[in-house]
Amino acid sequence: MQRKLLFLTGIIFTIVLLFKFCEFKKEDSSTIDYNSNLIQQQIVNVGKLIVTEGHFSQVLTYKDQDKYFMNMISFDKKALIVVNADVTVAYDLRQMKYDIDEKNKIITILYIPKEEIKISPDIQFYDVNQSKLNPFTGDDYNKINKSVRASLARKIEKSSLKSNAQNRLVSELSKILILTHTMGWKLQYEGKVIESDADLNQKIKM
Repeated sequence: MQRKLLFLTGIIFTIVLLFKFCEFKKEDSSTIDYNSNLIQQQIVNVGKLIVTEGHFSQVLTYKDQDKYFMNMISFDKKALIVVNADVTVAYDLRQMKYDIDEKNKIITILYIPKEEIKISPDIQFYDVNQSKLNPFTGDDYNKINKSVRASLARKIEKSSLKSNAQNRLVSELSKILILTHTMGWKLQYEGKVIESDADLNQKIKM
């Protein structure tokens, strides 16, 4: 009778252990799923269009000559050009690609889209001088437009517009970094574990 009681007690104890073990595994699995879903939601929240805007103005003088009879006669045209341009630098983080390694608790950013620079110039012509033998044509306007955009591109490179856009990019990605650190996960980008905003800045501006 005593042996049967011990045997029955052993069976009950084993069943209780198995139940607790299964319950623990279930809770552990639920926690992993919860963490993974939370991180995915944060990445979705970050995934948006980041836009930094700027305004540039400049004044140009356009000149052109048509010469005839061994350069003895010339027909000139010229114009004063005033340019006001709106410029945007954008990162579309909806295009960002990433991988979630639930087992090792690692988020790897696979791809961050490059910045998109959009220049919208408003070109006004003043003091236009031209002759019937050398009038302004479509080619002139194409040359002017190309010259204006090249000049604006140089100004943008020298300005703080791109760096301001990069700072906003880092600010958005930092939200993922903060969440991963809080949950005990790691964030990687281009083979490097990202520990701080400074690491993000360094990798993005390389």
